[in-house]
Amino acid sequence: MEYITVKQAAQKWGVTPRRVQVLCADNRIKGAYRFGKSWMIPTRAVLPNARKKEDEPTLPMPKKSPFLDMTNLYNRAGGADECKEMLVNNPEAYALFEASIAYRRGDINKVYDYARYFLGARSGFYAILGGGMLLALCAMWRGDMDLWNEAKRHILDAPHTTEEEREIISLSLAIIDSSVYDNKDYPEWFTIGNFELLPADSHPAAKVFYVKYLYMGAFALASKQTEIEGATGLSLMRMIPNTIEPLITQAVVDKTVLPELLLRLSCAVAYYNTGMKERALLHIDKAVDLALQDKLYGTLAEYVRHFDGLLEERIALVDPAAIEVIKTLYATYSIGWSTLSGKIRNRYIATNLTEREREVAKLTAFGFKTPEIAAMLYLSESTIKQTITRVLNKTGLTEKGELYCIL
Repeated sequence: MEYITVKQAAQKWGVTPRRVQVLCADNRIKGAYRFGKSWMIPTRAVLPNARKKEDEPTLPMPKKSPFLDMTNLYNRAGGADECKEMLVNNPEAYALFEASIAYRRGDINKVYDYARYFLGARSGFYAILGGGMLLALCAMWRGDMDLWNEAKRHILDAPHTTEEEREIISLSLAIIDSSVYDNKDYPEWFTIGNFELLPADSHPAAKVFYVKYLYMGAFALASKQTEIEGATGLSLMRMIPNTIEPLITQAVVDKTVLPELLLRLSCAVAYYNTGMKERALLHIDKAVDLALQDKLYGTLAEYVRHFDGLLEERIALVDPAAIEVIKTLYATYSIGWSTLSGKIRNRYIATNLTEREREVAKLTAFGFKTPEIAAMLYLSESTIKQTITRVLNKTGLTEKGELYCIL
């Protein structure tokens, strides 16, 4: 077993070294032992106040949602840690919120530790559901198909007792499937955006991932993977912001910081893909401001691949130090996500393309001709042709019409 020091544990858990020492002295950190004048703490130990004592009843969640950080508990940019401390008297809520914020910050090892704790404790519906979802998110970053399947089993096994809880399970599965662009098993109510079966607290998260569902359909149409009567090319993609903009306004009114951030990034993706760069930049800059105030680097890293370097460029303008962290996180996330999503959808997703190669490949997949792409990117037609040839050689594809598979 590996061990860390009191100082390292304090940094990991976001508490003072003195607090860790007291917890060790009270025998509240499982596996910790004194070595000389110092305490040695197991690497996978969990902050004790996140644990429920055996004789304590399970406290109800303050919000009925698979992600507490997507509710109005988190209602002020820059206030994530403050919101967490407000839950200190509800250990399970505190731990779920802290784990969610750790995920948004890209601390996947910490998320994994929490997931295993919740699944081991089995202290209630939200604990098991939360553990399963956290485990699925870890699987996505690690590209681990076995871990993904285990996570989905835990979610399905969450001990629900009401119809409402059953629908929250359905939403949870839809959320994680949306994360890897797998749309095979969505409940019908989710595909039409009817969330009446869900508790109101779950609506912000449902809206965010419903937008992802719409984007998947628009991308499939634009890249000719599917056909929709009366719609062609980027026509559906151009309409998506008309749906997202009102949702962003509602998120601002409701003071739900994370849904606002994610909706702005999704809206920016749609604008960017349809050539409306200035509108995309408005949402990118506002999203970056929201994220950087709480160091939500992991969330930004998950969107890097959509913007062909533009997101990184805008982050670097306001926080050069943050961009280095985000680039490192993206390198991990890109490989993990591409591996897992590729396995689930039975396709190879390229991770070895440059930003320019990916941009040209995407425009080609959307049906733009070489002269059009050259004009859009201010490059020569010969450069575009050479870039497409490099992409085909790197990915082993033989036809330009197959480029959508690698994106």
